Amino acid sequence: MNIGEIKKVLSDAGVTPSRQLGQNFLCDPEVARGIVDHLHPQESDVVVECGPGTGALTVHLVGRVKKVILIEFDSRLAAYQKQKYAEHADVEVHHADAARFDVRELFKYGPIKLLGNLPYSAGGAIMRNFMKRPSMVSRAVLMLQKEFIDRIIAKPRTKDYGVLTLRMQSEWVSEPVMLVPPEAFTPPPKIDSTVMVCVPKADNTHPVYDARLFDELIRRGFAQRRKQLKKQLPDHLSWAEVAPQLGLKETARAEEISLENWIEITRIYDDHPLKDIPQKDDELFDVVDEADEVVRQEKRKVVHEEDLLHRAVHVFVFNKRKELLLQKRSGLKDNFPSCWDSSAAGHLDAGEAYEACVVRELDEELGIQGADTQKIAKLTPSQNTGWEWIELYLARHDGALRYPCSEVYSVQWFSLEQVREWVELRPEDFAPGFIECWKVFEEKMAGAQDA
Repeated sequence: MNIGEIKKVLSDAGVTPSRQLGQNFLCDPEVARGIVDHLHPQESDVVVECGPGTGALTVHLVGRVKKVILIEFDSRLAAYQKQKYAEHADVEVHHADAARFDVRELFKYGPIKLLGNLPYSAGGAIMRNFMKRPSMVSRAVLMLQKEFIDRIIAKPRTKDYGVLTLRMQSEWVSEPVMLVPPEAFTPPPKIDSTVMVCVPKADNTHPVYDARLFDELIRRGFAQRRKQLKKQLPDHLSWAEVAPQLGLKETARAEEISLENWIEITRIYDDHPLKDIPQKDDELFDVVDEADEVVRQEKRKVVHEEDLLHRAVHVFVFNKRKELLLQKRSGLKDNFPSCWDSSAAGHLDAGEAYEACVVRELDEELGIQGADTQKIAKLTPSQNTGWEWIELYLARHDGALRYPCSEVYSVQWFSLEQVREWVELRPEDFAPGFIECWKVFEEKMAGAQDA
């Protein structure tokens, strides 16, 4: 779309560009085409575009991918997009704030691509909403003010290096690919813009670490960036003892410390007893028969290699909004790494009762203690349960959660409808044991409604 077409759309929609909303509309069709090409659109892709505005990027995308989801804050431009694409089943338009959009609705599509000429005033909030852990974004092409991108790709010991830098660099590989001058927009902004491509880092790029603790520590460290770090960190460890382990000076400041060292600092300050233990191959399990009677004990490794019948529990934890907590398994897990799973689940140790295992797993995996639990079903062993007798429990929790980074990559609350749609469209995203438990849970729910 050229500048004439852009201005006609704005006039027809009754829109006068708002400085407060950061409305600088891209009007260079060659730049727009180049931005979309950096997304590497494929026929099977689902693409979310934040702030499509007049559709300068959208027109180069529709028809090239499976589905386009547009999120537009301006009600007049959202109405324009809805009217324009009313006959396109492959285009979905939302009048919403992209910084507050419920991204949980997108997990059912699997990996998505993210596109946006983001408003300068809200770009950071939009990125955080879509790209914080856990994120479903597999590739993002975003245009923001050059100064903002400079902060994302900054190096230690520079003025641009800070919390934003570390948040992005810990999870994403970001590369500036295009500098866009003010004259490519109407009205032209006063500064240059940069187009950036972001792809998620591979799971094994860094040692596993508690992402929430990492975020807390870097925010502490940069709260007063000119102060020495030893005055900013939690006091349950002595910085004077930690610094030499990393080859750092005791007088180091936050801005002098590399990403790799910040991750190691996080791992050192993480006092969770299971932070380095995804599973124990020498754990002893009860081997049971077709009646769930104990016949002998074997080590975990043997039980799994020989498909011996054994015992486990799964727990579905709900909050006051009746949302279900799901966990994304760590990439270090020996079975179904990086898959989504029940809120908490685990094997019974030898001699352990089902109820005792529920209490232990809630504490170890989520930091939940003292929760009321209710058994709702018992599942018989099958290939999909991993040859486990499974007792399924429900629990309620509304407080804080704490989980070991070696076992759990992340957690997220979902509505039952969101889970239902996700399981139907992409069952491969989940551990099979969860799928079996979910089926039983749905049957129980349906039976309760019919009663």
